[in-house]
Amino acid sequence: MKNAKSIILTIAAIVCSFSGVVAAKGEQGSGPSPYVECGIGAALFSNTSWAAVSSNVIWDLGLTALSSATSSPEMCNAKKVKAAMFIRDTYPNIVEETASGQGEHLIALLQIFECSNDSHAQIIQSVRSKVGAQVASEGYSSLSHLDKAAQYYNAINDTVENDFSTSCAA
Repeated sequence: MKNAKSIILTIAAIVCSFSGVVAAKGEQGSGPSPYVECGIGAALFSNTSWAAVSSNVIWDLGLTALSSATSSPEMCNAKKVKAAMFIRDTYPNIVEETASGQGEHLIALLQIFECSNDSHAQIIQSVRSKVGAQVASEGYSSLSHLDKAAQYYNAINDTVENDFSTSCAA
């Protein structure tokens, strides 16, 4: 029981020490808040800052969140993390639906990126073209599941950010 209290107090102290990080969220020039907008906490608790911070600290003392904020701050966006995890978890379905141009996983992914319904057909067509080129490339079949999912993520993220930035909130 004494160990449990020590662990809880340690976690509480760590969470409190990072409260300044939560407060700084959104300040111009500050970049992403690692404990709120990065790591597993951002993916699980995108709308609850204290839960995101707590989760990141409990998971690995926030090391993953800090690492992602430093090495790839563009990924420190709860929607992008959620989209990447969704693609990873549903890759076989989503690539098949992309090839056919329709499907529930594909629509769910566009909803994660908060794309307007009016833009879905054009986005899907653009992603189909990019993913088709990926699938046809030499060596594609020997890639790992994670590498294929990463390539798919890059194709849709590029499409959403560069070609449809006014239609999506990613």
